[in-house]
Amino acid sequence: MTDFNHTLPQEVAGKVALVTGAASGIGKAIALMLHARGAKVIAEDLNPAVEELARPDLVPLVADITKDGAAERAVGLAVEQFGRLDILVNNAGIIINKAVIDMSRDDWEKIQAVNATAAFLHCREAVKAMIPNKSGAIVNIASYASYFAFPTIAAYTASKGALAQLTRTLALEVIEHGIRVNAIGVGDVVTNILNDVVEDGPGFLAQHGEAAPIGRAAQPEEIAEIVTFLASERASFMVGSVVMADGGMTVTAG
Repeated sequence: MTDFNHTLPQEVAGKVALVTGAASGIGKAIALMLHARGAKVIAEDLNPAVEELARPDLVPLVADITKDGAAERAVGLAVEQFGRLDILVNNAGIIINKAVIDMSRDDWEKIQAVNATAAFLHCREAVKAMIPNKSGAIVNIASYASYFAFPTIAAYTASKGALAQLTRTLALEVIEHGIRVNAIGVGDVVTNILNDVVEDGPGFLAQHGEAAPIGRAAQPEEIAEIVTFLASERASFMVGSVVMADGGMTVTAG
């Protein structure tokens, strides 16, 4: 699933979306799929490669999401370019592979800043833009690592656990404004997120995914399908859910 075209269902037609971490992997697939299905998209990433996504109604934004004011600028760009914001997808994430005893405070805080704090800030600013419209959808990309313990990635698992709880709590706070907040507990997906940890990140994830009951890792487009559903009115009764898309890994736990 790499080609997107306008014969696909237009379930987010006319919506305006902001996607973080959109230069590659899951975020790129989400930005392209939302766009192909009718949304206008702001694609935000620190990597200048995000500019390659530029096309009509898909505007790239090169930005460090951890910096003060970044969330305000991203949401502001959506409103400036397209008049509103209907969908936020907090996808950006990083990982550091170190045991707790070897991890510095800077390591810990770097992971939290990208995976949890930046998501909180984008949620806060997105909600401000959505409340006047009495509608909106936020989808946070969490992880099955929120529920499993994996040695050497404590900071990552803690950040994704925080994101899952942010999802549930914020969902209760904003549903009265017609804004739905949900998350996806993603399993192994063939992306480059581990390229700084192992020599062949996508290859490692593909092999690691074979341990799942389904017997394989996911492709980014499979996660993008779930995001598109959660962002659409088809998911109108889903509030505060953390939908597991992990090939069955969590149902094997204990």
